[in-house]
Amino acid sequence: MDGTPRMTKPLHSALRLVAILLMIVASALPAFAQVTIFSPFNIAEAMDPGVKKAADIPYADGQRKKLDIYRPKHMSGPAPVVMFIYGGSWRAGDKFEYEFAGRALAASGFVTVIADYRLWPDVKYPDFLEDCAQAMRWIQDNIASYGGDPKRFFVAGHSAGAYNAIMLGLDSSFRRDYGVTMPIRAIAGISGPYNFYPFEYDQVRDTFGAAPNPEGTQPINLVTADAPPILLASGTTDPIVRMQNSQDLARKLREKGVWVTEKYYDGFGHLEPVIALGAMMRFRMPVLHDIVEFFQTFGAFPSGTPRPVFTPDPPETEMTAVIRKMDEVLAPIDGGRRNE
Repeated sequence: MDGTPRMTKPLHSALRLVAILLMIVASALPAFAQVTIFSPFNIAEAMDPGVKKAADIPYADGQRKKLDIYRPKHMSGPAPVVMFIYGGSWRAGDKFEYEFAGRALAASGFVTVIADYRLWPDVKYPDFLEDCAQAMRWIQDNIASYGGDPKRFFVAGHSAGAYNAIMLGLDSSFRRDYGVTMPIRAIAGISGPYNFYPFEYDQVRDTFGAAPNPEGTQPINLVTADAPPILLASGTTDPIVRMQNSQDLARKLREKGVWVTEKYYDGFGHLEPVIALGAMMRFRMPVLHDIVEFFQTFGAFPSGTPRPVFTPDPPETEMTAVIRKMDEVLAPIDGGRRNE
């Protein structure tokens, strides 16, 4: 043995499948397009139609402070607004990767905003939360020009983005500092870490370790009776952010009398729930349906709920098998955390 690490045969085969899929996707994209693991879901044929996009709108000064807006092509009046915050361990992610999510929510009747925010190592806690609060202020002041109703404002997020979303709902100081007065009607957190102190891993310590009150960085410690209604969703076999994060936060919310709904998707991991927002993989679990129905409960569509486009269950194809392997193999992309 020469001491060089070697991949197991199943891992090597899975990585070959991922590489092949991404090569196919890359060949279908313009030469300048950046290929990521989300690229297969952002091809036009794999996304919801009937949506208009306005891209790269500055919400404040700074290279990372831009947002994209997705809205239905045909609107009969002002629409509810949802701000979707993506994840990536607070050190990765870009709004272009989540076009499939923006189009899914817009096709369901929402004016949808996806904003970039600064990442580690350029910033640490709480800078990324302040960026999201700045984006909220822009939405408050400008979204009516895009057909959105700031009085019907909702927030959703995945992974680190779910943390950001929940924190902005629980700690009003961030919104107050940036003059955000529009209420958050409800929040949907998908696969989010809400109770991960003490900080066990270097990536988390890098981002949160310098906080003067580390326990105050944890959503579970900030719950009050004033919290907005919250939907907590997670895969039951998530190896990155365990579903106990959602269960523990739900328990604390109920103790304070806050409306909380839990949704657990049996046998699914960390990336799969957010990918299932998109049209291509929506048949795998009803994440989009659950979010839209939850937001409808709190006034998203006072005159009636438009039904989201829902794909019936097809037989498993080679593509869906590849996607399952992608989720299994690439789950550590969010940092390899096991105890959050």
